[in-house]
Amino acid sequence: MERPILCFQQEGSLCAQHCLNNLLQGEYFTPVDLSSIAHQLDEEERMRMAEGGMGSEEYRTFLQQPSGNMDDSGFFSIQVISNALRVWGLELILFNSREYQSLMINPINEKAFICNYKEHWFTIRKLGQQWFNLNSLLTGPELISDTYLALFLAQLQQEGYSIFVIQGNLPECEAEQILGIMRVQQQQRPRLIGEDEAQTSGQMDIVSDETVDEDEELKRALALSRQEMDVEDEEADLRRAIQLSMQGDSFRNKSSQNETLTAEELRKRRQAYFDR
Repeated sequence: MERPILCFQQEGSLCAQHCLNNLLQGEYFTPVDLSSIAHQLDEEERMRMAEGGMGSEEYRTFLQQPSGNMDDSGFFSIQVISNALRVWGLELILFNSREYQSLMINPINEKAFICNYKEHWFTIRKLGQQWFNLNSLLTGPELISDTYLALFLAQLQQEGYSIFVIQGNLPECEAEQILGIMRVQQQQRPRLIGEDEAQTSGQMDIVSDETVDEDEELKRALALSRQEMDVEDEEADLRRAIQLSMQGDSFRNKSSQNETLTAEELRKRRQAYFDR
């Protein structure tokens, strides 16, 4: 297998399908599967509304409204995604909810997140000991360092994203097995699809955690045909930037000033990090 890390790219508005399949690292859901779940949810909602009387104005108004669980473009609601994940014994919990924040869990100790903003869904998942942004709008997976993960999540929240933590055991996948014993490096991050049509696909470099000869076939298997990004530089100033971003209802800086970074400041810090 040439690309053990799967990052399905955007087709139409099927980002919810891509988000789920990127999370599970396989073609587990089709648009038909998700449509079936959406129709089932619609029918359950219709039956609940009918309990108030099928001749009521509320019921007639409900029947005239489009589905809140899917539309013709391929968008699916959080209820559809949640029901789809329950098939695998997985649950969603809102990242900035009091319930989750009271647990005080470090994000790097989680397994995956899914994010939504203006009807676009994408996955952030840990494979082996490394984090990857598996956004279907990118040309490939984006490697995220442990230090940068917290800053990235803070930036998404500032920009209005809803972030959900995945709880439960994800199904086994080849990428998890391979990256459990190997690591990858990137020197250039992927671009948005269509941002540069002339670009060529890069590769992630493999780094062995042990001083052993790497099998050439395994090297080819780990050639992800992805853009490369250097994530080795995790200097103290970035750590301070992360601390500053951990403020507000979801994050708090207990060792520095009590100021909240704006979305623009977070974007500037992120860009400065990549420019190093």
